[in-house]
Amino acid sequence: MANPVLNDKALQRYEQLVGASGETMSVEGTVNKTGFLLLLVAVGAAWVWTKYFQTLDPATIMPYMIGGLIVGLVAALVTIFLPAWARISAPVYAAAQGLALGGISAFYEQQLHGIVFQAIGLTFGVLAVMLLAYRSGLIKVTDKFRMIVIAATGAIALLYLVSIVLSFFGIAIPFIHQGGTFGIIFSLVVVGIAAMNLALDFDFIQRGVEHGAPKPMEWYAAFGLMVTLIWLYLEILRLLAKIRRR
Repeated sequence: MANPVLNDKALQRYEQLVGASGETMSVEGTVNKTGFLLLLVAVGAAWVWTKYFQTLDPATIMPYMIGGLIVGLVAALVTIFLPAWARISAPVYAAAQGLALGGISAFYEQQLHGIVFQAIGLTFGVLAVMLLAYRSGLIKVTDKFRMIVIAATGAIALLYLVSIVLSFFGIAIPFIHQGGTFGIIFSLVVVGIAAMNLALDFDFIQRGVEHGAPKPMEWYAAFGLMVTLIWLYLEILRLLAKIRRR
């Protein structure tokens, strides 16, 4: 759940791996690559979505969902530990995540009509607001801000991990998956923290450009931003589901 991708150590590791480069990282190049990754996610999601609603049989898309989750996880780990491979592993990650998100979204949509398009709209709305707040200086990424957001993100990741482990023993943490006042408040907090991670991502990209990071770093930065956007979308989807089922 935490985004371990965009941080100073990652930047240093990437520069060491790719070595000197004639071209340097740019905001425009990062935006273009992020757009390409978003396109791959959309294509994969749309394909699984269409396939599901043609049959309404979960079994027809389950292999693609599981395969997408596994391949996406492997591609993410490869990108994090071998950042110089980002130009290959990042698109693989995006395409695989698209398959998984398409299935997850279809299941939500069947139960709660219109929820997916609401979640997509809110996700891009939050992205736009956070970008405006960051660019205007309303949100300033200081060391203290960064420490608080990273700590909060890590705490959420740990809580989700504990929830997964407990689920094997038939134990559920109600406010994570169920509605009600506490469940909705929890999801609002998580959405807020995910949104704050966008500010960290923007700051990382800006510092990479200012420090003259090598051109291939754009793929790595775009991948990191995608990790946050996908998390944000899933949390907004969960929040909307809790509100509508209440």
